[in-house]
Amino acid sequence: MKTVPTPVKPSYWSERRKEATAGLLYISPFFILFAIFGLFPMLYSFYLAFQNWNGLGEMKFVGFANFQLIMSDPLFWRSIYNTVILGLLGTLPQILVAIPLAALLNAAWLRFRNLFRIAIFMPYVTSTVAVALVFSVIFSEHPSGLANSFFSLFGFEQIFWKKEEWAVKVAISVMVFWRWVGYNTIIFLAGLQRIPHDLYEAATIDGASAVQQFRFITLPLLRPVIVFVTFLSTIGAWQLFVEPLVFYGNVNLVREEGMTIVLYLWKEAFANSAFGTASASAIILFLIIALFSALNLKLSGRTGNAA
Repeated sequence: MKTVPTPVKPSYWSERRKEATAGLLYISPFFILFAIFGLFPMLYSFYLAFQNWNGLGEMKFVGFANFQLIMSDPLFWRSIYNTVILGLLGTLPQILVAIPLAALLNAAWLRFRNLFRIAIFMPYVTSTVAVALVFSVIFSEHPSGLANSFFSLFGFEQIFWKKEEWAVKVAISVMVFWRWVGYNTIIFLAGLQRIPHDLYEAATIDGASAVQQFRFITLPLLRPVIVFVTFLSTIGAWQLFVEPLVFYGNVNLVREEGMTIVLYLWKEAFANSAFGTASASAIILFLIIALFSALNLKLSGRTGNAA
């Protein structure tokens, strides 16, 4: 009589399951740290937006009172206005300058390309302390300051860079431009290097000039990267914090001409000890960024379909 072998029950810890478990263990530190330092603060901020709390005492539920309070604060609306203006003055020139800079750094005839690429990226990794020192000299309110000395050559009077409405915005926008134009240039450079060189060779054979090649080949194929950079720059503009703070040196010294929405919620939380209104401001900022993100996804979808 032939004996039928008993089927062997597969082990729970199969090789595939072991590999999956090992992979999860390797990536688990990121999710643990994100949950502690990212997800929990965000959820807790939503909770604080409906509480009256000074950071030490007992919390008191106030409903939407924090939102009503900041909505009635003229400085809050001024901070949104400043953020939009600084975003336009700092973001748009970045994109307009970064694209031709990337094209120049991608040119085959340019010598020492790697050196120039490193040099243009240096402001992004420069210490904020060094940035503060450099721009405090450039935009010194003293008549002998570098910017004032330059404008005096053209007959301009002394400019108070930290007090006058548009002087503040121009100074901060220059800092934003100087720090981020190199970062955007490197992204555009990566996009340019993905464009097949055969297209340029065929266009040259057909007699297309360099300007025509840039207009009809480079810009259309670079459009998804332009949308991506515009999206990042827009989100970064709404989160503008370091440059105004460095420009004034102290959050308590920031005047309303240079107050951004992130500086406003920072001041509410850590200067005025009003964590409820600060969290409410953060939620409004979150909704604004979410709106712009949705618009960017819609625009990106249309761009992809058009391509």
